[in-house]
Amino acid sequence: MNIGFEAKRVFHNTTGLGNYSRDLVRILHRYYPQNRYFLYNPKPSKNMLFESLGAQVIEKRPLGGFYSFFPNLWRRFGIINDLKRDQIELFHGLSGELPVGLDNVGIKSVVTIHDVLFLRYPEFYSFIDRNIYYRKFKHAAEAADTVIAISEQTKRDIVQYLGIPENKITVVYQGCHQAFKETYSVAHKEALIKKYQLPKQFILNVGTIEARKNILVAVKALKNIDTTLVLVGRKTAYAKEITRFIAENKIEQKVIFLEGLSSEELAILYQLADLFIYPSLFEGFGIPIIEALFSKTPVITSIGSCFPEAGGPSTCYINPTSVDDVAEAIRKILGDKALQHKMGEDGSVYAQKFTDETIAKNLIKVYQAL
Repeated sequence: MNIGFEAKRVFHNTTGLGNYSRDLVRILHRYYPQNRYFLYNPKPSKNMLFESLGAQVIEKRPLGGFYSFFPNLWRRFGIINDLKRDQIELFHGLSGELPVGLDNVGIKSVVTIHDVLFLRYPEFYSFIDRNIYYRKFKHAAEAADTVIAISEQTKRDIVQYLGIPENKITVVYQGCHQAFKETYSVAHKEALIKKYQLPKQFILNVGTIEARKNILVAVKALKNIDTTLVLVGRKTAYAKEITRFIAENKIEQKVIFLEGLSSEELAILYQLADLFIYPSLFEGFGIPIIEALFSKTPVITSIGSCFPEAGGPSTCYINPTSVDDVAEAIRKILGDKALQHKMGEDGSVYAQKFTDETIAKNLIKVYQAL
C-alpha cells in the first residue's frame, strides 16, 4: 500500500506533535515494511530531526517554483496532484489537518486530532488562532473517512466541540521514543549529572513552560520541602511568573531550568529523577507521563482529563489547583522508598499498553478498515 502523510511536523517540530509524527512513521515502517510511506514536507528542514529509514520511506517536497514559495498553499491544495502522481491510496493527516479535495480524487483519508484545547480553554489562545484552528480541524474531521483520537478524553471532546459522530472516531494511543525504554549505565548517568550540575535528589517536570502546564503550583509546593525541581522545556511568558516567584521567595537553589536536551539525555534524566510531576490543567494525552512510566519513575499528575488513561492505577493523582495537595503528595512519595519502588515497577507494567507493536497493530487496523 502507498500511504501518504502530512509531514510538516516530522521535519520541523521538536516537541509533542513532531515526536508523535516521527514515532508513528518509524513504528509503521518497522512492523509493516511491505508498505511505502510518503512524507510530504512543505519546505527544506533546518535541522536533522528525522533520519532516513530506507527506500520504503520517501520524502516529497513541492515541485515547481510557485508552491516552493507558497508551501502552505501546497499543503492545502497543490499537494493533491502530487498524491495522484505518487498513486497514494491512503493519506494520513498527523496533526489535525487534511488537504482540500481528497475525496474528489478517490483517496481515502485519516486524520489524527490530538486535542481541541483551543475550544475547551479559549483563554490560552488568541482570537485569530482559535478561528484558524477551528476551521482546519472542523474541515479535517468532517472530510476524513476516519478520525483518530489519541485518548478517550479527546474522543469525547471531538464529539462535543466539533460535532463529529462517535462512530467515526477511533482511539489509538500514543507511545514514546525508544530512548525511554533503554537502561543506561552508571557512567552515562554520572556524566549527565556532571554536565548539568544536578543534585543527588530531584523532582522532574518535562514540557513547554506555559500557563496550561501549571508547573508554578509545584514550584510553590516546593518552598518548604527539601528537594530540587528540574524543569525541562521551552520557556514562554509564563516562565517569567515562575522566576518572579522564585526570586521573591529566595528559592533559586531549588529550581533548575534546562532546555535543548537530546532524547538520550532526557531519558537518562527521567531515570535519575526520584519523582516526575505533571500538574497540567488539561492535555490530549500526556506523553511525558508515558516516558516516566517506561523509566520506572513514580508519577504525580492531575485528577481528571486524560491523565488516568496515561498514568494508570499506580500514579498519584492530585488537585492541580491546590498547593497543599501537591506538597502532601511530594512529601509522601519522597519519604517512602518502598512506595517509590512499587510505583515505578507497577507503572512500568502499565506502560506496556503503549508499546510500539501495539500501536502499530492498532494503526494498521484503522488503515485496513478503509
